[in-house]
Amino acid sequence: MNEMAKLAGFEHLEHIDIPLPKEAARELFFQTDEDDERMWMPLTDKVWIRPLLFNVVQGTWCNIVKAKGEGLVGRHRHPAPVLGFTLEGTWGYLESDWIGRAGSFIYEPAGETHTLVVHPDEGHMKVLFHNMGPILYVDETGKQTGYEDVFTRIAAFKEHYSKNGLGPEFVDNLCR
Repeated sequence: MNEMAKLAGFEHLEHIDIPLPKEAARELFFQTDEDDERMWMPLTDKVWIRPLLFNVVQGTWCNIVKAKGEGLVGRHRHPAPVLGFTLEGTWGYLESDWIGRAGSFIYEPAGETHTLVVHPDEGHMKVLFHNMGPILYVDETGKQTGYEDVFTRIAAFKEHYSKNGLGPEFVDNLCR
């Protein structure tokens, strides 16, 4: 038993065996060229998304969203929490009065409905998001008009990467 385990009061535990699927337990580490535009899939003509991880066991994913000009991600709701960390630029939600700036963190509780927009202060944004579940697109009355989950995201990126030379196997490498 290591010293940290003893200090934490776990000396009575001989061994903890937590079985995980082998594929789900692999670490994921990769380095890519930040300037490789092939990594970014367009959502609109001013919004792009780049995957970092697809957790098919828990239905979650991590990605970076970047937008320029009047970039907008349509009104949507999350049935599970979302975490976000602003890497650069300014952004927010039409339904809120805060402004996300470089270094800001956001926790979005399950059930919140919002419309992501680039704030005009800097005219661009780049945010790391960790989605804990699907995205439900809704109209102005709250009626669902579409959805995305980890599997629709995987399929979309496989198609995009098949067309731009990275190949669908690039997406397979991001799945856990």
